[in-house]
Amino acid sequence: MTSHDPIQNATDQLHAKMEAKARQGRPPMKDDPDFRKHNQTSYRVTADELRQFIERFERLAQEKAELADQQKSVMAEAKARGYDTKVMRRIIALRKRNADDIAEEEAVMALYKEALGMS
Repeated sequence: MTSHDPIQNATDQLHAKMEAKARQGRPPMKDDPDFRKHNQTSYRVTADELRQFIERFERLAQEKAELADQQKSVMAEAKARGYDTKVMRRIIALRKRNADDIAEEEAVMALYKEALGMS
């Protein structure tokens, strides 16, 4: 990687800090080119993998935003045709739930309404 790569620069700085902390109060270790090469390769692989995860997440976030825009468009079209979108959203939420849970909630709601004289 080039020296202009921010991830590589950050890993190099981290590596330098770790080496400095490890050397505190100890004589410096002999430089091992094989170890250094292996370390640089493993950091590069980790940085590449991290970049891939971040890019995947960003793509999914973009797709999520596009889907939300499409959902808004559907609701706007339904509203333009005279449908009550608030009620439509409640129906969509109900369709996601278990029928027994809905029946139980409606029974409790009816009981509460009756207790308050609202039925």
